Amino acid sequence: MSEQSLPDAARPEYSGDTPPDATDDALPEYAERVLEVAELIPPGRVMTYGDVAEWLETGGPRQVGRVMALYGGGVPWWRVVRADGVLLPGHELRALDHYRAEGTPLREASRAAEGHLPRLDMRRARWDGGERAQGHI
Repeated sequence: MSEQSLPDAARPEYSGDTPPDATDDALPEYAERVLEVAELIPPGRVMTYGDVAEWLETGGPRQVGRVMALYGGGVPWWRVVRADGVLLPGHELRALDHYRAEGTPLREASRAAEGHLPRLDMRRARWDGGERAQGHI
């Protein structure tokens, strides 16, 4: 995904052909907002990439996914998920450890499922950003 597909607020801010110094710790505003939402999600609950974008009223699932891929390591990244409940490829076991520790509802995998990994039970685990989030962001 290119920077051009990110909402204006999520695009890196620099002019010319030279990107900013890699030591620059400033996050784009959109990225900060996405990460703030990830931190609001209670343990044992999840929001989809699309849910986060809808809650912020800007961007879309791909933009949220891009922010999480680039900047999400310092927040509970396992709580921002795919809408189908499939665990994040390449991070399945780490995420599964978090889900089990937090009591996140899971659906056991069928024998036909690749790797026999469970999926999130989206009907029970999905958080709508209710009461606890009132007045935030």
